Amino acid sequence: MSALPIDNKLMLDGIEIAFEPGDTILEAATRAHRYIPHLCWHPEFGAHGSCRLCTVKVNGRSAAACTTRATPGAEVQSHTDELDAGRKTLLQMLFVEGNHFCPSCEKSGNCLLQATAYEMGMEGPHFEEFYPDRPLDASHPELLLDTNRCILCGLCVRASHAEGKDVFAIGGHGLKTRLLIAGASGRLGDSGLSASDRAASICPVGAILPKRRGFAVPIGARRYDLASAAEEIEGPAVEGGAP
Repeated sequence: MSALPIDNKLMLDGIEIAFEPGDTILEAATRAHRYIPHLCWHPEFGAHGSCRLCTVKVNGRSAAACTTRATPGAEVQSHTDELDAGRKTLLQMLFVEGNHFCPSCEKSGNCLLQATAYEMGMEGPHFEEFYPDRPLDASHPELLLDTNRCILCGLCVRASHAEGKDVFAIGGHGLKTRLLIAGASGRLGDSGLSASDRAASICPVGAILPKRRGFAVPIGARRYDLASAAEEIEGPAVEGGAP
């Protein structure tokens, strides 16, 4: 007698969505055009679970949506007052731990941190700003590395590893945790990073930028100027949770 097929559906904020075997909750939600805030997750790479912005309630318990597998019948809450307040606090901490001056940043309008802060209604940092003294590395002929804006999402690390170069790593502890460059000099210009590498363009903030291309896309016509972080993912959903 053959086994009955498993009904691969869960409830996300009261809406039934379908998922594929092996999906995480965040993968299933994104495929179903349902927005769960996130910074360190990207569909091209494995989950990292470092930013915790995608924390949801699964059957009443807190879990990271990017690392938690979708299961049939699960009850998932992603947008409660408690969860969104926690996200706002995490965002405020990210802003004060680095040096994020949006009006003067070339990434403004294309920055996922900025867009998510708008989405969560973050009015201001609400914590004392640290103003850390972090190096600016302009040694590469085509790329600029500004670690003042790095949020330690690890996306460049994973991308460079997938490309077989391992240019980047994350080291240190606590407030001294920072992005590292492989090689004796620790300088981007002495690394094997190419401007065409995925690791050079994956940064969700303004930490890794191409040189001599500032404001090629004018303010007002940029990615998150045209659609919010939620609108970009949600779009027109299809009944049953399939894209």
